[in-house]
Amino acid sequence: MLSQAIYCEPFAIAIDLLRIILIFKFMDKLHQPFSRRAALMGLAAIGLAPRVWAGGAPLRIVATTGMIADAARRIGGDAVEVQALMGAGVDPHSYRATRSDIVAMTRADLVLWHGLYLEAQLERFFEDLARKRQVVAVAEDLPRALLHGHADYPDRFDPHVWMDPSIWALVVQNITQSLTQARPENAATFAANAAELAQEVGGLDRYCRSVLAQVPPAQRVLLTAHDAFGYFGKAYDFDVIGIQGISTESEAGLNRISALVSVLVARNIRAVFVETSVSERNIRALIEGAAAQGHQVVVGGALFSDAMGPEGTYEGTYIGMIDHNVTTIARALGADISAAGFLGRLRAGS
Repeated sequence: MLSQAIYCEPFAIAIDLLRIILIFKFMDKLHQPFSRRAALMGLAAIGLAPRVWAGGAPLRIVATTGMIADAARRIGGDAVEVQALMGAGVDPHSYRATRSDIVAMTRADLVLWHGLYLEAQLERFFEDLARKRQVVAVAEDLPRALLHGHADYPDRFDPHVWMDPSIWALVVQNITQSLTQARPENAATFAANAAELAQEVGGLDRYCRSVLAQVPPAQRVLLTAHDAFGYFGKAYDFDVIGIQGISTESEAGLNRISALVSVLVARNIRAVFVETSVSERNIRALIEGAAAQGHQVVVGGALFSDAMGPEGTYEGTYIGMIDHNVTTIARALGADISAAGFLGRLRAGS
């Protein structure tokens, strides 16, 4: 059958690219508001034939977020090639796929996305693509007892589960299972790599508990640009306040800013935190509002919330991301700890 034929890779890619170009040209001529979404659905519906590859080619994985991509690389090792769609500083809540992203996903052997409405703009596309490719929402099936409800939508949950390493360890298990299903012949390698990663994540969690316990109880208030740190707060006994809601798509009005200025003054909060993937505008407004009331507030540091640090850096890994956040928070709020962090690798400590 055609679907079981061995394809010539360059020829197959050329054919698929031609199909994609023709679809986009057709939709562009329509000049309709829904043409982009329709194009996405059309690409997913192309129905690329499953291919049997000669040799031991790596498993081609596309992951939406850097955190998922990092775990897939650690677990897969040399048996995988992983592409992350969203790099440093990218906000997944509002992210829209580019044409090159769509090509990559329709050509991948495995697509890993987060779920829990994090990639809100891509959900319909993933649902359609899943009819033709192996597509897995790695956080969607986490035990509901572990998840935080969404204040505005009773049937949705806070997606920022990576902020609690003990929950992220469960996502690592789901990623391992997905890789194993795609390449069962590499199961032993995947299991060994996953066990090593789980051990590191466990050590990171213990480090977090140790250094954050050194923050004076009265200072355990984390105020950030949006509500991405709820799981962090529950895990480590911090009050967490986000200027915006769980999604960066929500807006903070003047009343919200004014109310939070009052909180800063009343609770004597001296440090607030910006996020690398969210505008600093609201944080700066808070600081100015507090100053107008004679209360000095400083930026305690920049935290990685929805995206990791630059690729190729320690902060561009999951371990480094959380290490940076926790070390920055602890030091800014009064803990006397080393700036080098969990493994002594943070750039601030080098």
